[in-house]
Amino acid sequence: MRFGSGARRLAGTLLAVCAMVAGAVHAEGLTQGDLAPERLGRTLGGDELSLATHRGQIVVVTFWATWCPYCLKELPQLESLQNVAKGRLRVIAVNTEDRKVFRRVAGIMKDFKLLLVSDADKSAQKAYGVNALPHLFIIDRDGRIAAMHRGYGEDSLERILEEINAQLAKPVPPSSEGGAGTSGPSAP
Repeated sequence: MRFGSGARRLAGTLLAVCAMVAGAVHAEGLTQGDLAPERLGRTLGGDELSLATHRGQIVVVTFWATWCPYCLKELPQLESLQNVAKGRLRVIAVNTEDRKVFRRVAGIMKDFKLLLVSDADKSAQKAYGVNALPHLFIIDRDGRIAAMHRGYGEDSLERILEEINAQLAKPVPPSSEGGAGTSGPSAP
C-alpha cells in the first residue's frame, strides 16, 4: 500500500509531536527523591545562586511571575513561614520574567527576607521542568526533592504548608561539618 503526500505529512507531524512529548517528559522527569538541580538563577546583584549554598536547610523553591495572581498571594505567606522557621527554612523565589521586570519587582519587594532570583535565561526552569506557574518544590536538607506542586491554587496551600512543616519537624541529622546552614538564616 502506498501513502499519498497528505498521509506522509500527517505521519511526519505525528512523529514531530511524539518527539516534543518525549522531550517534555524528559524535562519534567524530576520526581520525589531526586536530587534537585543546583542552579537557581541570578540575584539582583548578578551573582549566580546555587542550591548547595543552603544545604542543611529545608528549601522551598517557587517559580513565579508578576502576571500570576496566585504567585503574588503565595510569596508573603511563604515569607511569613520562613520568618517563623528561624533559619531552618529558606524560601527562594525564582522570577521567570526578563531582568528588567525582575529588577523593578525586586526593588518593590526589598523588605522581603525571602531570596529573590531571576531566571531570565530559563535555564533553571528547564532543569526543573517548569512549564506552568506557580510551580513549587520542597527540597530536604540533603538537596533532594521532598514534594513538588505545579499549577496549583489557594485550595492547595494548606497541604503545601503541612508538607513544609513535616520536613521542618524531621530531626536534623548530625553533620560532620557541624550542621552548616542549620543555625541561622543564610546570607543571600
